[in-house]
Amino acid sequence: MTDIKGKRILLGLSGGIAAYKAAELTRLLAQAGAEVRVVMTEAACRFITPVTMQALSGNPVHTDLWDASVPNNMAHIELSRDCDAIVVAPASADFLAKLALGLCDDLLSALCLARECPLLVAPAMNLQMWGNPATQRNLKQLRGDGVAIFGPASGDQACGEVGMGRMLEAEEIFEEIDACFQPKVLAGKRVLVTAGPTFEPIDTVRGIANSSSGKMGYAVARAARDAGAAVTLVSGPTALAAPRGLERIDVSSAREMYDAVMARVAKADVFIGVAAVADYRPKEAKGHKLKKGTGEMTLQLEPNPDILGTVAARKNAPFCVGFAAETENLEAYADAKRRRKKVPLLAANLAQHAFGADDNQLILFDDEGKHELPRAPKLVLARALIGHIAGLLPKK
Repeated sequence: MTDIKGKRILLGLSGGIAAYKAAELTRLLAQAGAEVRVVMTEAACRFITPVTMQALSGNPVHTDLWDASVPNNMAHIELSRDCDAIVVAPASADFLAKLALGLCDDLLSALCLARECPLLVAPAMNLQMWGNPATQRNLKQLRGDGVAIFGPASGDQACGEVGMGRMLEAEEIFEEIDACFQPKVLAGKRVLVTAGPTFEPIDTVRGIANSSSGKMGYAVARAARDAGAAVTLVSGPTALAAPRGLERIDVSSAREMYDAVMARVAKADVFIGVAAVADYRPKEAKGHKLKKGTGEMTLQLEPNPDILGTVAARKNAPFCVGFAAETENLEAYADAKRRRKKVPLLAANLAQHAFGADDNQLILFDDEGKHELPRAPKLVLARALIGHIAGLLPKK
């Protein structure tokens, strides 16, 4: 599901209570097929033991700048030479300051200075330390030096205070590491994605909806972000957390989704309509709960606006990608929809096999014909879709 398999990750731990999360991060990386080597500072060893990290990584843990077990006693050189990335989690305020100034008085800081691979850090510290001007100056310097900084988040801290400085959770850091290995095929592009179902109110408590979970749309938004795009996600009602690093706009009805898209589409280079938008809505939504009667009830419906068709018909329209969820005659209906909407690319799937599931199967239709993507986790399909889109975009 990820591109971490086979990668060599050097995981560094500096001192901080968040060091316990590094254990779970090590487990996630190892489960994904990465080779993990752990380097700990003296302070980190006061929060979690090298034995724990060795058991989880399956490799010896290094703590000493003068480690004689490394060839030529050059641990600060040898340990990073075959690495695909160095990840420091947690990265304390002190360690960030070392990195910003180029100080290297221990093994981990020396490795970071002597590296030839990307450096990724996950800060963790007290909220006052995070907000201190010195820390913020150091972060600005590190960003300018090309260091990737993950987080932090706001939340409860070990000191009993609440605020910015809490290290991201292990799974969030894992996703950020995975994103760093993705090709940046949409770098500099602005992508607008719709996802999830819509809810069309009948009265104040009832409405028309569908069983779309939003998982495919959220996977597409994440894949576009991982490909280097600036992403805006317009989402119908879902229980999903939005991927980090993008703008999320929450809507409910098809008209709200239409308005949100139209307000933002002029700035988009790519529009991907993944949402399962209701074709119709009740003509009149009651302002009170309808009481149950003894006979039949007639509900008059009227069409919702065509979001994809309207975007595709715009002057200077973005590159438009539609989705078709069918229950039968998939290829015929999907190809007809693409031609009717006049979009360059349409992704089709069977709704009964896709809604709510963690995996999917897609057929892509474009001017060259059809391209089948076999059943796989939705993130894998989303990344394949983004790669296909990138190949169709006009080259400058």
